[in-house]
Amino acid sequence: MTDTVISCRNVRHSYNGVEVLHGLDFDVRRGEITGLLGKNGAGKSTSINILMGFLMPDSGSCTIFEHPSHALPPQVRARIALLHEGFVQYTFMTIAEVEQFYAPFYPRWESRVFHNIIERMGIPKNRRISRLSCGQRSQVTLGLMLAQHADLIILDDYSLGLDVGYRRLFLDFLRDHVQRNGTTVLLTSHVVQELENLLDSLVILQKGVVLENARHTDFMRSFTRYDLPVSEAGKSLQNGDGPIFRIEYGADRLMLFSRESRDVIAAYLADRGIPVPAGGLEPVSMTLEDAFLGLTGRY
Repeated sequence: MTDTVISCRNVRHSYNGVEVLHGLDFDVRRGEITGLLGKNGAGKSTSINILMGFLMPDSGSCTIFEHPSHALPPQVRARIALLHEGFVQYTFMTIAEVEQFYAPFYPRWESRVFHNIIERMGIPKNRRISRLSCGQRSQVTLGLMLAQHADLIILDDYSLGLDVGYRRLFLDFLRDHVQRNGTTVLLTSHVVQELENLLDSLVILQKGVVLENARHTDFMRSFTRYDLPVSEAGKSLQNGDGPIFRIEYGADRLMLFSRESRDVIAAYLADRGIPVPAGGLEPVSMTLEDAFLGLTGRY
């Protein structure tokens, strides 16, 4: 049995003749939570649509459980729980009716899991989905997904419309479920800061290109920020100069982001006549959101 659940190789896709995915390569490993991250328009939802067979790539390939994503047999689809751009679709149903509708499609359905999540809300099961708040609908959706006992969960922007309390609750349930069952998860989100203690691996997209494809810990260790005092010489620096991946300007400092060591950066700055702090270059501690913005830019 391979450790790779999802594999994408050189995936390209266009809309109306404009290419939006430019040769994506990434894997999702068994038992890991992987974040497919990027700003609006980065290509996240297009990638998910290709993975689920809703779109055919112009070239390249995606596989799930070693089957082409555009031709997944029913027995493979039954192993995948999908949240795609929204929550429960059949809002005219009651909570009880929506479970009765979903359960027969999934041979490993666990009603106990669904009812455990629903009962925590204290809402009667004869309440129609249309009468629930956005957060309550998300809990019904979460119950439907986890009850499937799927081998793979794909969440396309799970945080859409949720306040911070329901987002945290959603992630706590998800984390506990993965730890108990070894489920593989691929998720997209715009709320990067909440994924700090959740992700095992990440794939960061920008304008249809993979900027980073690494384990979370490796990325945070290898991508570094250094701060410099503002100087006239420093203002000449540009993104991509030498070892500098990106430069951001603060009110009184320059923020340099790089994958290179401090010695390499210090030597480059010295060659350019750019002053560094008296104590030398020291890396600045970053959160995942800090590093994400350092990689993709603030704007």
